[in-house]
Amino acid sequence: MSTIKKVFEAGKGILQLTPTWVPRGFNEPGHRLRLHPDDYYALGMSRGGICERWLGSITKALNGPETGETEGMSYVLADKKTEEKILLSEFVEELGSSLIGETLMEKYGTWPVFAKLYDYDKPLFHHLHLTEERANKIGMHGKPEAYYFPPQYNASYLGRFPLTYFGFDPSTTKEDVMECLKNYDIKDTRITELSRAYRVKLGTGWYTPAGIIHAPASVVTFEPQWNSDVNTIMENVTMGEVNPHNLLTDCAPKEEKNDLDAIFAQIDWEESTRPDYKETYFRLPKIKTESNKAIEKWVAYANDFVAAKEVTILPGQTYTITDQAAYGAVITQGHGTFGCFECEAPGLLHFDDISGDEFFVSEKAAKKGVMVKNTSSYESLVILQNYANNNPEVPASI
Repeated sequence: MSTIKKVFEAGKGILQLTPTWVPRGFNEPGHRLRLHPDDYYALGMSRGGICERWLGSITKALNGPETGETEGMSYVLADKKTEEKILLSEFVEELGSSLIGETLMEKYGTWPVFAKLYDYDKPLFHHLHLTEERANKIGMHGKPEAYYFPPQYNASYLGRFPLTYFGFDPSTTKEDVMECLKNYDIKDTRITELSRAYRVKLGTGWYTPAGIIHAPASVVTFEPQWNSDVNTIMENVTMGEVNPHNLLTDCAPKEEKNDLDAIFAQIDWEESTRPDYKETYFRLPKIKTESNKAIEKWVAYANDFVAAKEVTILPGQTYTITDQAAYGAVITQGHGTFGCFECEAPGLLHFDDISGDEFFVSEKAAKKGVMVKNTSSYESLVILQNYANNNPEVPASI
């Protein structure tokens, strides 16, 4: 029997993952990812600070010429004693439907999503993610995404600008935006003056389809997303930081890099200017189940790509989480057991530390149910789960 199958069987269909830290050459770390202060530049100063932790990822980060071969990709802890690790992508390749289920294997041939915790001290630039059709032109996938703002990672600090810009005000004209693109290399275009900002409310979220321009807040965000890392940045100055020209054109096909009309066409204009944007894309949590043992809430739903749930196990309680699809899981608060594994939200991790807060649950194990025990007498055990688009229990509407 292969090592991968042995690890899978030993965990009874559940895999323990190790932390995947991702640096970015822009913005600044918010220092809320529970990473040791000495380690935010662990990959070298030229790579920038670590601002993201990727969860259940088989996707390589799009991070410039110095990007490591497996940067952004998750590893499974294969042996606790030796700390041997194997790429999650290798588990997906070998186990296939035994891990992710027949539906996803037949439709995509792989695990098509991942999640991240991103942590920027300043707001992100006004940008968009390519649709599937446009991303295919550069050999990539499109990137629809959802946001949830976990209180556990934002309890003490919301960053310098806890508001997110979504789309453009409906009064904005295409000529207004084209003027900004034409002046990208000339002056601060202040493109967000054309947008609308919404103050972040912890414990809620949003859905952002591909093609919608947005500038996320400086709040730690749990982001379930499609398997991709493609961006077009249309804001040239963000809180004093100049965004170089290549960020506007990196994800354009070679023949379109000097074509502003083609770059503008990446914007889904109708959705980016809809007057009922909040009514359409804001997401309040929806209760799935509630008892004297646990509360399950859908926090990402009503879209065709990704979903997420928050589960709170009350102090001293044991509860079985049952789902109809494979998922990734991260513990954001508390300690206890998750299936046959010890689990705990980290207090402080060094870059190479093993943690007990991240897992991947196979479809069969999810359907059978994962028994979770909160071993604290005082504090809740909180879990965030992220799914692809094959869980029939996810609410289809808001």
